[in-house]
Amino acid sequence: MCGIVGYIGNKNAYPILIKGLQRLEYRGYDSAGVALLNGQVNVYKKKGKVSDLEDYITGQDIRGTIGIGHTRWATHGEPSDVNAHPHTSQNGTFTIIHNGIIENYSNLKNSLTEQGYSFVSETDTEVLANLIEYIYRTQETNAEIAVRIALSKVVGAYGLVIICNEEKDKIIAARKSSPLVIGLGDDEYFLASDATPIVEYTDRVIYLNNDDVAIIKKDELILKTIKNDILEPNVQKLDLGLSEIEKNGFDHFMLKEIFEQPRSIRDTFRGRLNAEKNEIRLGGLYHVYDQLVNAKRIIILACGTSWHAGLVGEYLFEDLARIQVEVDYASEFRYRNPVISEEDIVIAISQSGETADTLAAIQLAKEAGATVLGICNVVGSSISRETHAGVYTHAGPEIGVASTKAFTAQVTVLTMMAMMIAREKQLISVEKFTGLIKELEDIPEKIGKILENNDQFSDIAKIYKDATNALYLGRGVSYPVALEGALKLKEISYIHAEGYPAAEMKHGPIALIDENMPVVVIAIKDSSYDKIVSNIQEVKARNGIVIAIVTEGDDTIEKMVDHVIAIPETDPSLVSLLSTIPLQLIAYYIAVMRGCNVDQPRNLAKSVTVE
Repeated sequence: MCGIVGYIGNKNAYPILIKGLQRLEYRGYDSAGVALLNGQVNVYKKKGKVSDLEDYITGQDIRGTIGIGHTRWATHGEPSDVNAHPHTSQNGTFTIIHNGIIENYSNLKNSLTEQGYSFVSETDTEVLANLIEYIYRTQETNAEIAVRIALSKVVGAYGLVIICNEEKDKIIAARKSSPLVIGLGDDEYFLASDATPIVEYTDRVIYLNNDDVAIIKKDELILKTIKNDILEPNVQKLDLGLSEIEKNGFDHFMLKEIFEQPRSIRDTFRGRLNAEKNEIRLGGLYHVYDQLVNAKRIIILACGTSWHAGLVGEYLFEDLARIQVEVDYASEFRYRNPVISEEDIVIAISQSGETADTLAAIQLAKEAGATVLGICNVVGSSISRETHAGVYTHAGPEIGVASTKAFTAQVTVLTMMAMMIAREKQLISVEKFTGLIKELEDIPEKIGKILENNDQFSDIAKIYKDATNALYLGRGVSYPVALEGALKLKEISYIHAEGYPAAEMKHGPIALIDENMPVVVIAIKDSSYDKIVSNIQEVKARNGIVIAIVTEGDDTIEKMVDHVIAIPETDPSLVSLLSTIPLQLIAYYIAVMRGCNVDQPRNLAKSVTVE
């Protein structure tokens, strides 16, 4: 959840750290801090955003060619100056930043208290700093060994970057379950939670694996395990452009990412969808192709928006490929006693590839012998390494905390998988398959047409920006879109919103409908069209306000509702890729008009790397 950045080299570290924290702020933004090594370690930290830290540091000593920085999403201890990172051990020997949770911090804290240690913060991170110092002092060892011994006593997750005030020529980094990447320069190294702060300086990176420890000097990197086994670094080329992580003229990253969806969907099917050969090839699934095609059951695991994408996948796999599908919250799956067999296919979906609950669920599925596939957006992420096979979405970096283009890219991958299996099993005709390929290729252009009507969404937002509740309804594959639309509204505008299957409205939610509640209905032309029309009539009979998403050319619903938003016609299997766009934009404009921080909604962070 938190953002980590570090630098060691010949340059002044502070500008690199601050710029890195600005780019990582989507991972957490309730406090921020830096530590700079210049003869001694100077720590500056402040409650609030990175800009508040910059104001606080003005006029301070910011010299130093070694430094670490942190932007926080609070777990242990409320947001405050004291609880902000970096944390320094009692005697000033170690200064550390941490992303993750030390689950046994309370026992460790009690033991250290008995040894005379006292604590100034409420954090688990300060406990770890003091544990490292205690081992360093009592065992009279060096910093690297002290860190490795301390981590062998820790239960939990961590991405750590550590400075020792008595070994001023190095940074020590370690990772378990929380992401950490090292960028390689010329006599300099960069560290971060993800590649966004690094891309400006180098395209050569090392992704740390679980239980890796890196000892980094400005001209040397040694990689080993916690148990002291030497590792050969796997240097990878970073496929990321600087323009991808900047706003490029848009007011917010979220708006930029909404407008990038024609490109991100096209990039996701580019090279995989071949209309000329009438085929779909997903190279990442090559080694598990037979298991996937012959699967009797697919279990989809995800959280949040990715879970909604999984629900769309359920409809697609069952309708096209005739495979039984179960979609589970990863956070619930792992704490049940789920029935998993070696014949099952488990698909884990995550934008970041670092979602802690999803990673834990993957491990459970692997232990049960299932074939586990991953769908994620970040090359080198934990899920891409922990699964047997998988598919990258190629959506590009998603900086806005509320997911938009990642959702449609995930749905695009699931659609291609379902189509590929259906054709292999000869469950759809060549003509149907050809038609779906053509329709999928046309989706980016059709989204572009929806985006051209941007003013319409802003106009609707002006009318309903002061609403206190909203209801979203859909049937079939549009039900997950209703859920996603409601989630977008509540997470960035703080308006209470709920998504329901339209038929379930009569089983409770209809009691909420009055002349003040906007009801968004996804009412596209499909097999349930007549039923959804009846649902609209039921809302209007109770003086409800209806905003309808309809298929172009539909003049029946237009006469019944308060607002109609027309989207281009497409195959019902693909309609979720279009109908979600207006819901994203309406939520965006409502949030902006309410004065909300669209890219950094309160209490949220982009990558949920702790449970």
